[in-house]
Amino acid sequence: MTVRVEHFCTVTEEYPDANIGTAHVNICTVSRRVSSVPPAACILTGMDLASHVDDRSPRGIAATVARLVRGGDLRPGDRLPTVRTLAADLGVSPATVSGAWQALSAVGIVISRGRAGTVVLPPPASWLPPRYRELAGGAPARLDLSTGTPDPELLPLIGPALSRVARQRPAADTGAYVTSPVVPALEVLLRDSWPFAPQRITVVDGALDAISRTLERVAGYGSRIAVEDPGFPPLFDLVDQLGLERVPVTLDRHGMRPDALERALDAGAGVVVVQPRAHNPTGVSMTSTRARELAAVLRRHDALVVEDDHSGEIASARDVSLGSLLPDRVVHVRSYSKSHGPDLRIAAVGGPASVLDGLVARRMLGPGWTSRLLQHVLVDLLTDSTAIEAVAHARRVYHARRRALRDALAGHGITIDPGDGINVWLPVHDERTALVRLEAAGIRVAPGAPFSADGGQPAGPLAADAAEGGHVRITVGLLGAEVDDVALALALAAAP
Repeated sequence: MTVRVEHFCTVTEEYPDANIGTAHVNICTVSRRVSSVPPAACILTGMDLASHVDDRSPRGIAATVARLVRGGDLRPGDRLPTVRTLAADLGVSPATVSGAWQALSAVGIVISRGRAGTVVLPPPASWLPPRYRELAGGAPARLDLSTGTPDPELLPLIGPALSRVARQRPAADTGAYVTSPVVPALEVLLRDSWPFAPQRITVVDGALDAISRTLERVAGYGSRIAVEDPGFPPLFDLVDQLGLERVPVTLDRHGMRPDALERALDAGAGVVVVQPRAHNPTGVSMTSTRARELAAVLRRHDALVVEDDHSGEIASARDVSLGSLLPDRVVHVRSYSKSHGPDLRIAAVGGPASVLDGLVARRMLGPGWTSRLLQHVLVDLLTDSTAIEAVAHARRVYHARRRALRDALAGHGITIDPGDGINVWLPVHDERTALVRLEAAGIRVAPGAPFSADGGQPAGPLAADAAEGGHVRITVGLLGAEVDDVALALALAAAP
């Protein structure tokens, strides 16, 4: 006997109800039974889609559809209403709807199949982990402040460095499989600038690679890991994939709270992952006083600390590290992605030999080492006066952009701490409403929910700033002369 599945699509129409003054919302449901009929997609009526559209411009219509796709209300294979049907229901011209469909098609959300209609495509980034997908989704926007990436115009030029390295080293390293994974010149630079004296130092392919390889060394399946709340969404995905349990630790304006860390360690957390400065998403930086308070808590427990200094070279805050107080229990990670370029894929890792030796040994059975050619390029960028000034200039510009947004928001009655780094964490009355309003204004920001360590809204004093517990993250590193317009849009979006 062959078991086959049949999908039935039931659409409940929407009609005004004079008694309650509201409308019933269409619901597309799918039931299954044994049959030979292939899966059938739901067909969304124009009336149903029109009920969700607040902004009837092409951008607003496209943003509505993208939001319904992200929320699961529209699924791959679902057919959208025809251009003329939706145009009639919205009271706009067919060209307006056609423009929205074209914009959605251009970014891979829908596809037009002629007489078969316009249908929703599978997620274009289905290879991304869950929280990455939440951050990557969204409708096209005239100004994308959601990425968390540096301004490419502020990165030091890599061409001159490549040229100089090519002249100095015309041939690639050979016979180097079992030599040190770090080129000597880079190790000298790293040790001279490290916030404490590490027993070992190496380089890997980015900050998350460093954290992943460290956690694989020190935490077994089911182990508890203390993480910041709010924190970095891909770290949460990583912890989940490694089979580890997240224990949220709340923050205040000086960093991780000592009482919250104590509770996490009492609950069995054996590893603590912390961002010492330019925290993503809040911009908080750990103070020297807070570092001493946290170190006092850690001395009462047997736990390893992993510090993710992802924005070190462009951060304005001091390089405060728990490693200066607990050098044998801290693995410090410094990424050069935001300061010198994400495509270099280089992060330095320094800490106790008991962790780093095993990390390097395991890497030898995989990638072996991070490209020594790229390491030489980084050495050049760290020593060339022009590149050094470019990074210093970027640091000043990012600082100025954060302050400019803070001042502009203050003019609309919103007070924020600009923090450090390239992001700002903005409390909003209602997160979903804020995202819709900003989409209508052609601005994309990152939703706050993925940054929650426990799957809800971030807890603690920082979250209490939001009347209904919502936030959005704005990458101010990409914000230019339009700061006043963006501040006005953010103020309107944050309001009740």
